[in-house]
Amino acid sequence: MASLQACSSWIYRIDIPQGNYLDQKDVDKLRIQMTKEQVIYILGQPVVNDPFNQDRWYYVYTMKRGMSDEHIRKELIIDFDQGKISQVSGDFTLPETFNTPLDQ
Repeated sequence: MASLQACSSWIYRIDIPQGNYLDQKDVDKLRIQMTKEQVIYILGQPVVNDPFNQDRWYYVYTMKRGMSDEHIRKELIIDFDQGKISQVSGDFTLPETFNTPLDQ
């Protein structure tokens, strides 16, 4: 039994990523009043669609590291008002330019 436990430390286990992988540099491109099409161009389609609120998009990313059993979870939630970004929340820092619309 002890020999089996010793062998398990050198068995390779793959990382398992799921969802939308986002970089801070992608989130830095977001601006208030962007349209849904502009957000899709920058971040891609959201991984979770809320069936009760079409104006809230969830970008969720999880990673389970195979060798260390580390779990990473990041999320970005975007709220729209009349088809344009009204609020962004989650695990990313918004850029200083976020509150400046693109047309200004």
